[in-house]
Amino acid sequence: MVHPNTERLTEYWRARRGESPLPRRADIDPMAFHQLLPQTFVLGRSDQGLYPFRLVGGMIADLCQSDLRARCLLELWRPNDRWQLKSALEFARRRPEPLVVHADVLADGVQPLSMEILFAPMTGPSGEADRFLGHMQPLAPLSRLMGRPARTLAIAAIARSDGGDAAPSLKLAAVDGRRIA
Repeated sequence: MVHPNTERLTEYWRARRGESPLPRRADIDPMAFHQLLPQTFVLGRSDQGLYPFRLVGGMIADLCQSDLRARCLLELWRPNDRWQLKSALEFARRRPEPLVVHADVLADGVQPLSMEILFAPMTGPSGEADRFLGHMQPLAPLSRLMGRPARTLAIAAIARSDGGDAAPSLKLAAVDGRRIA
């Protein structure tokens, strides 16, 4: 179950892709979801594991108390969570389906704030899946952070927006009865 705002943006993404596997960035009209723009972002993908922010809504910039444009998304996450998020994003690109990350926003001196973060892949001018339409939905009032900036984000769970697994599960392989992977 996702927040209604996350569902709204996911349904918009699905409508814009039509019969294509992914919508093109050019097909996304921000005015169609203008109420959500403060919580919306667009990521690029310059290489595997490099996801620079291209556009960042005001609520997100305020949350981090930083201009995030051109910064890599993974810098915001705990080091232990970066590999898992990178793998899930790469999987979402190959299996074109939005991804929802349930995360905790960690700030100094306050309890964590629950957040739902949508990553919906899109194609750029090259035709490759090299963009993500994103949305950060707080699941509790931001006032709980008492004006403190988000220090880092921590993954609580990752799932596809349709409720399926966000990444393939690890498979073991054996040759002549000996495990090799």
